Amino acid sequence: MPHIVTPWEVKGSVDYDRLITEFGVSRIDELLLKRIKKLTGEMHPLLKRGVFFAHRDLNFALDEYEKGNLFLYTGCGPSGPIHMGHALVWMFVKWLQDKLGLELYFQFTDDEKFLVKDKSYEEIQKWLQENMIDVIALGFDPKKTFFLIDTKHANLIYPEAIKVAKKLTFSMVKSAFGLTNENNVGTIFFTSMQAVPAFLPSVIKKKKLACLIPHAIDQDPHFRLTRDILPKLGYYKPASIQCRFLPSLKGMHEEGKLSSSTGEAIYLTDDPKTVREKINKHAFSGGQATVEEHRKKGGNPEIDVSYQWLTFFEEDDQKLQKIYQNYKSGKLLSGELKAILVEKLNTFLAKHQKKRVLAEKKINQFIYNLK
Repeated sequence: MPHIVTPWEVKGSVDYDRLITEFGVSRIDELLLKRIKKLTGEMHPLLKRGVFFAHRDLNFALDEYEKGNLFLYTGCGPSGPIHMGHALVWMFVKWLQDKLGLELYFQFTDDEKFLVKDKSYEEIQKWLQENMIDVIALGFDPKKTFFLIDTKHANLIYPEAIKVAKKLTFSMVKSAFGLTNENNVGTIFFTSMQAVPAFLPSVIKKKKLACLIPHAIDQDPHFRLTRDILPKLGYYKPASIQCRFLPSLKGMHEEGKLSSSTGEAIYLTDDPKTVREKINKHAFSGGQATVEEHRKKGGNPEIDVSYQWLTFFEEDDQKLQKIYQNYKSGKLLSGELKAILVEKLNTFLAKHQKKRVLAEKKINQFIYNLK
């Protein structure tokens, strides 16, 4: 099945080489990895393993970082609970913030989610609150992290968004996102709002700054338009670094990426029993039909979702390599591999959920203060 990759839908077996060509992004090569390691002092596992695999203008962003002119931008669309696929990107953003000492502008697109989802404004606001708690619990620096909420910071964002909107035509937005005459007018305008955090710090500080946006590859169309428009307004094109998808538990060949809509996502608020049940029930196995056959032939870690997830979440290279060899040789059974993943996830979630309790009291420290 040919893949479909858009900001709203990912289906089929994703061909990342093809995506590089389709989207016109560049592959992260060894030279770039060495440069990142030199600046950060270490190599993040997600870079080393090619999870973050592509970029736009990353060398330019690093040049500007060395001049003290770089900030980070990421975001969240609040319409439901946060799952591990979302958290993965933000954990990498936090690493960049910690290693490079960068300010982060974190946009919550409550307007977009109200416009595109069949949910009330009140429900979206409830998820906004919950999602902010999860983001804070991941450990971002409150002195360098600024939450921008589209509806609450409209007086800050909207005056800049209309400058973007004046340079955007309906045909540009329509072709980038596949919109039709049936889409509501809010969805047509929304890209103008999403573009603003890529240059808002330059407006606030009255200084031309460079922006780096870490994100999953499916979000690239949003920022292609932003890159077209910002130079016309006198700002730098935002640079970006893109990652592969955390696979669906059913396997990339079926669902494309982990999604809340399939009912098997692992949420940051899931209890240990729920995590175990989801992994045991849904995680596609690369094992053999019987224990005897598995011991004899071994498993296939390349298609086993539990192993694939561990390549995202197990930071210890030696431990991961041992799991790979034991599974491939048949020494490690599929059920045992699932148990390793369950333990890894539940250890992380137990710590995260304790931090959530404290995070709720810190929300006002993170919301950008309109001085």
